[in-house]
Amino acid sequence: MALWPFGVHDREHPSLGVILVVDDEESIRKISRLTLTKAGYEVIEAENGEKAIEVLNTGENPLTVDVILCDIRMPKINGVEAIQYFRTQYPSVPIIVQTGFPDLNLATSLMKQGIVDYLVKPVEKEKLLAAVSKAAEQRTTCNT
Repeated sequence: MALWPFGVHDREHPSLGVILVVDDEESIRKISRLTLTKAGYEVIEAENGEKAIEVLNTGENPLTVDVILCDIRMPKINGVEAIQYFRTQYPSVPIIVQTGFPDLNLATSLMKQGIVDYLVKPVEKEKLLAAVSKAAEQRTTCNT
């Protein structure tokens, strides 16, 4: 389904969901944003865990997101710390890890904590979309 223009959503072309992309690499955020908006998602970006927490908690009503896509190695609040916060404050929001530094022990630990998927950069477009779609479905199932 192609949206015209990409990333514009209205009654005829509703968004598939809101994705928070947390990554300190601007190029990764840009590629993720382009891939996801082209597929029909709305994307919000944060350059580290601290900014992601700030974005989620700004204003009187915390921001509702359908999926969080989070890097691990970031300045200020790293991905592991951010994920712990997301799991306690937003337990129904599925989390996908996207990292350039694969670590089997960390992946196993995070999966036990309830992350939906553990992707290694560079992530193929199809793999990213499949993981986000699966996670968004889990979010929908949890909310109904």
